[in-house]
Amino acid sequence: MNNQPEENSSQKPKSAIEEAFEATQETQIKGNGLFAEFDAVSEKTFKQQIQYDLKGAEYNESLVWKSPEGIHVKPFYHRESTKVTSIPGQPQSWQIAEEIYVLDVKQTAKTAREVLQKGAESLVFKADAPFDSKKLLSELPSESFSLYFNLSFFDVDFMLSLCENLKTHRSKSHLNLDPVGQLAFTGNWFADQKTDFKNLERLFLNTSHDNVIGIDTTRYHNAGATGVQQLAYTLSHANEYLNHFDDHLKNQTLTFKVACGSNYFFEIAKIRALRLLYATLASEYNLNESCHIIAIPALRNKTLYDYNTNLLRTTTEAMSAVLGGANTICNLAYDAIYHKTNDFGQRIARNQLLILKHESYFDQVTNPAEGAYYVESITAQMAEQALALFKELEAGGGFVTQLIEGKIQNKIKETAAKEQERFDAGEKILVGTNKYQNPDDNMKNDLELYPFLKVKPRKTLIEPIIVRRLSEELEQKRLKDE
Repeated sequence: MNNQPEENSSQKPKSAIEEAFEATQETQIKGNGLFAEFDAVSEKTFKQQIQYDLKGAEYNESLVWKSPEGIHVKPFYHRESTKVTSIPGQPQSWQIAEEIYVLDVKQTAKTAREVLQKGAESLVFKADAPFDSKKLLSELPSESFSLYFNLSFFDVDFMLSLCENLKTHRSKSHLNLDPVGQLAFTGNWFADQKTDFKNLERLFLNTSHDNVIGIDTTRYHNAGATGVQQLAYTLSHANEYLNHFDDHLKNQTLTFKVACGSNYFFEIAKIRALRLLYATLASEYNLNESCHIIAIPALRNKTLYDYNTNLLRTTTEAMSAVLGGANTICNLAYDAIYHKTNDFGQRIARNQLLILKHESYFDQVTNPAEGAYYVESITAQMAEQALALFKELEAGGGFVTQLIEGKIQNKIKETAAKEQERFDAGEKILVGTNKYQNPDDNMKNDLELYPFLKVKPRKTLIEPIIVRRLSEELEQKRLKDE
């Protein structure tokens, strides 16, 4: 006797939704597509309908918005007028980085091991003086991870020793040496242009390290430059090295450190445009067209009061970096502008990235913005305008010449002043600061760090590019009134 149930006797009847879903899948498999029964709508038809709804008002005047950097944003985008651009060098995935300040080497190594265990995949070592690199590297875990060095000095003998010690360490490393950036942001070279460039040449000739130069572009953003200016200055900045060290850069990959602000889609487009522009420039020198990008949230829009909103800002800024195609992201702690580095702030910053990667699956798609008509359009416009400005800079003698003449500093100050005016007038809003203030929010007794621009009178070769947060003046007034 067969006691087995009849075939399908225990299965429930399919619902109408399940049957419709299966029918849809079958249609897609046959190649007809989900929306095959709908007629395609041309761009012209869309515009005609918009014109009708506007009741005679001009389409361009009513609905096309122009950003501060001159980017035109339309109310809709269509494949007929959007060119999908192939962005070179887009990474397959991205890494989570954490910055560690090097004082005591043993303690630094201990901290590095801990943050790697807690989810960091790259380390950024920051230092103001030479340290025992052999000891530090020997105490790091043996597994592969990336290292970045953010050094405020240029000791060529130390760098040669560091490169030698890195040979025994399996990690990919980026030295991020940038004498031109030192001039732009401090007003002086490390020594002088001739010496600094000769020391770079010594490194190229005496080491096999392939990531020597790293260009810090974050200060252009944090000083108030527009997205187009940031791209143009970065390209001209890079061209100083490409023009001078041409042959030495054949096996090199340049690293760019980029700040991401709160203009979500524009920041995605900015990173994509940077890759596109650098590839165009490098191709002229027959160099590697791919570059390496490490991104960090911008400082310019971070606030002292209602500081928890910084968590929201850094989250969306990290998302922009991921979707734009950054190789590595180093988050900014929500309390970084007024607290010393602390475990809680660093843990929250790290966990923001861990959630994006492991819970939101932001690492599962390569070049996710490709084919998004809006982002493609902004990318193209930013690249075109930045290239035009770059050509003006080069026609005027190049980046260093323009710095020495003070032209770049003046342009950034002009755009920063306009942005500051918009903030002061309440047109550019930072929630909790110039709008929706909490009158009971007091910060005077919580300041471990001075959160405002520090003025240190000293002799400089040129006027440096000054970083300043938008809310500083307002915050100083609020602190005074507490």
